[in-house]
Amino acid sequence: MLTQENDVEIHALAARGWNQSAISRHTGRDRKTVRKYLVAGDEVVRERAASCLEPWRAYIAARFVDDPHLPAVSLLDELTAAGFDRSYPTLVRELRRTALRPVCLVCQQRRGNAPTTEIDHPPGEEIQWDWLELPNTPWEQPAYLLVGALSHSGRFRAVFCEQMTIGHLAGALHDILLGLAGTSLVWRVDRMATAVIPDTDRLNPQFAQVAKHYGTDVAVCPPYRPQRKGVVEAAIKFIGGRWWRTAKVASMLDAQQSLDTFTVNISDRRGRRGSTVGELGNSEPLRPLPALAFPAEIMVERVASRSALVLFETNKYSVPPGYARQPLTVRALVGEPHLRIVTATGIKVATHRRAPNGAEQTIRTSEHAVQLERAVLDAFTTKTTCRSKTNRPPGDGALAELAKLHGQPPGQVAPVVSLSDYAKLAEVAC
Repeated sequence: MLTQENDVEIHALAARGWNQSAISRHTGRDRKTVRKYLVAGDEVVRERAASCLEPWRAYIAARFVDDPHLPAVSLLDELTAAGFDRSYPTLVRELRRTALRPVCLVCQQRRGNAPTTEIDHPPGEEIQWDWLELPNTPWEQPAYLLVGALSHSGRFRAVFCEQMTIGHLAGALHDILLGLAGTSLVWRVDRMATAVIPDTDRLNPQFAQVAKHYGTDVAVCPPYRPQRKGVVEAAIKFIGGRWWRTAKVASMLDAQQSLDTFTVNISDRRGRRGSTVGELGNSEPLRPLPALAFPAEIMVERVASRSALVLFETNKYSVPPGYARQPLTVRALVGEPHLRIVTATGIKVATHRRAPNGAEQTIRTSEHAVQLERAVLDAFTTKTTCRSKTNRPPGDGALAELAKLHGQPPGQVAPVVSLSDYAKLAEVAC
């Protein structure tokens, strides 16, 4: 097959009036080759040879009917046993060229490669919800971001939480609805455990109470259908790529403030249908919110530190020093300004004013501070740690108790058997 340069040269010489024999002698090409290129005019395409899989085409087609996802390496083992002597790369290349492997329509749909259509969302009809898990954060604690997005305009708001419980969900949900300035007719969720009973399509009873409090209906996405809530999925992708990857934050409070600024200054200014996301969101007819949030209870289990502090929402709250290193439970109602710290049996240990989420404040009452100072001073000593390899024989008190065990008077100690006496008796016997 001639190169493009040779093809151009042959046509140029023919245009000058050269005959095919002269062109053949000048270029060193066969006269029949020259004639073929001059007659074809356009680029000559060489016909590809038949595939090396032709003798096994019927078998390969039958195997793909049995299993469309049959690995090529397994197919190679079967063909090798039937006389196929080519390599694995050759088999893969020929399978792609001949298109013998059928397309799995189910997998194509799952991967988002199948044809689809946009779902029409009327204004104010639907809000989509989902969690974004952030296991690695600058404040070295896992964080969970609840994202709520209006399906019509794409406007979203998000709130950080330290856990994915129904209490955290109810509190973050109310803050997001305040940011969106209302609620929609329908909430669309996937099968997250805080909203739906696992392995079912039934609502979690506590989440159902939250929905009733706001007067909205709940639609659960079908299993394995992430595209059905594509608006919130796109919002999560936008948050992860445009904000979280480059955000300079040191605490959860910094992250929340930075994200709030990002959603207003960046996200809401995106163009959408001849307007902006923020303007479309403001024009949606959302329903008004109740005066108070749903009073869900947030309960988290913690272990008090050696300094008698309990961590909650990145803030530290004091407990009496007697509960240091003890398991405790922090309980707080959504919307209430105080929290309680109780034991596993429900005994109240302390009550504190609730600090802002992510503020990293340390709240210690004066009473707990005095108790901790007294406990630290009482335990203070200048003595060194006890050594393990020391000689400490039984004292008088221990010997007196040992005498009581043997039924002897307190002043009399049980006789001690000497092995030297046994040795003398043995010498006499010999």
